[in-house]
Amino acid sequence: MKIKQLSVFIENKEGRLKNALNVLSKENINIRALSVADSEKYGILRLIVNDNEKAKKALEKENLIVKETEVIVVGIPDKPNGLNHILEILEKDGINVEYIYAFVSTKADEAVVVMKIEDIEKGLKLLKEANSTILTRKDINNL
Repeated sequence: MKIKQLSVFIENKEGRLKNALNVLSKENINIRALSVADSEKYGILRLIVNDNEKAKKALEKENLIVKETEVIVVGIPDKPNGLNHILEILEKDGINVEYIYAFVSTKADEAVVVMKIEDIEKGLKLLKEANSTILTRKDINNL
C-alpha cells in the first residue's frame, strides 16, 4: 500500500524546523516518522503524520510549501543486513531507490523503512510477491 508523506520546504535558518513542528503540535498532529535533508539555503522535512489534510492546512497557513509524495513503508528484520533483502528485490528489477529513512518499530524484531522509489506500483508488486511486510496507514498509526 502506498502512503502519502508530507514534504515541507523550510528555510535553513535557526528555529525554522522547530516552528514547523510547533505548528503540528498545536494542531495535535502526531508525527510517526520524519527525516530532514538540507542544503545551504533550505531543507526538506519529510513527515508521516496521523492526519495529512489537517497537517498540510496548518503548515500552509504558516506560509510553508507542502507537497504530498507517495512512499512505501516496509517492515524489515531488525538485524544486521535486514534492509538488503528488500533492496535486492528492487535492484533485481532495476528499480531505483530515490531516498530512504528508517525508524524502529514497537515490535522487538522489526525496523521500519520509508522508501521513495522510481516505480512505486512495480515496486509494491515485487515486494508483495516476495512476502515483504508492507505497512498500511493504520499499521503506522498503531506503532
